[in-house]
Amino acid sequence: MSEIHPEIFEPHERLIEIEIRGESCSVPENNSILRCFQFLNMEKISHADLCWNGDCVNCEVWIEIDGRQKMARACRKKAAPGMKIVRIVDEIDPMTPELA
Repeated sequence: MSEIHPEIFEPHERLIEIEIRGESCSVPENNSILRCFQFLNMEKISHADLCWNGDCVNCEVWIEIDGRQKMARACRKKAAPGMKIVRIVDEIDPMTPELA
């Protein structure tokens, strides 16, 4: 995990567990999925080509809900305990190194 910058995250008291492509991760509650990705990989997400307000589609993720996949924009959707993110565009995948 990268250096933490608490001023960019929504207020939170604890970390919650979400699953990203089968890997369990602890992220701050009350934050968008995109901010949670930034919590996990500050450098990569901070340098990604993102609008942070939902106007672009560069932060698409697919969440598994009741066995079905649903697309969401990571900047607009809050992370929830037990959430399963099954697909992510490479540019914002916090589990992979920054692209050159």
